[in-house]
Amino acid sequence: MKIVLAIIKPFKLDEVRDALTTLGVHGLTVTEVKGYGRQKGHTEIYRGAEYAVSFLPKLKLEVAVASEQADKVVEAIAAAAKTGQIGDGKIFVYPIEQAVRIRTGETDTEAL
Repeated sequence: MKIVLAIIKPFKLDEVRDALTTLGVHGLTVTEVKGYGRQKGHTEIYRGAEYAVSFLPKLKLEVAVASEQADKVVEAIAAAAKTGQIGDGKIFVYPIEQAVRIRTGETDTEAL
């Protein structure tokens, strides 16, 4: 089992969710986060004053999948989240040692 963690631009969420649903992914956790990478933020003008925005709004997606499905999930997220502009995000894949569905007691891939 794997956790696929993706940091994406907020307006790409619906496209990513649709792509994952097409693959048969049943669950997704979304967290609003802020951060920066190579783009290092930007400057904005508000009421005539210029100020720096150091941390940009992003979404963190976490998807637990069977190991065999992880590569397809990564490809689907990358394709759906891509704009071709700086700041499109990153995808990380982590192993899962154990999973338990609290309601039923199912474990591992059955719990996904």
